[in-house]
Amino acid sequence: MAKGKEPSDYLPLSESTFYILAALREPMHGYGVMQKTEEVSAGAVTIGPGTLYGAFTTLQKEGLIEMVREEDRRKVYQLTTMGLEVLKEQVERYGLMLRYGREAAGKGNPGGEE
Repeated sequence: MAKGKEPSDYLPLSESTFYILAALREPMHGYGVMQKTEEVSAGAVTIGPGTLYGAFTTLQKEGLIEMVREEDRRKVYQLTTMGLEVLKEQVERYGLMLRYGREAAGKGNPGGEE
């Protein structure tokens, strides 16, 4: 992890990075992360192996995830403390966006007709 970085320095996260970090709240191997992402996004987001393992490398270098063990040649990763803080800040940002979006979408007809 780069010295002196704050969680907000990593934001905004891409959609796939968000799902990867969220899945790694519990220790998991790559295939499990791919399955979990597809499941919790109701199939809207799928992460291929190339994207996933590239992200794992980057996230590990940044100190957001760490490998915790190897099981039958499968590496198992989990969030670090900084990874969890980044995830929490992204969730807060999404909450603000959602509140504003709901408010904006509920304000009459965009064409000006009532």
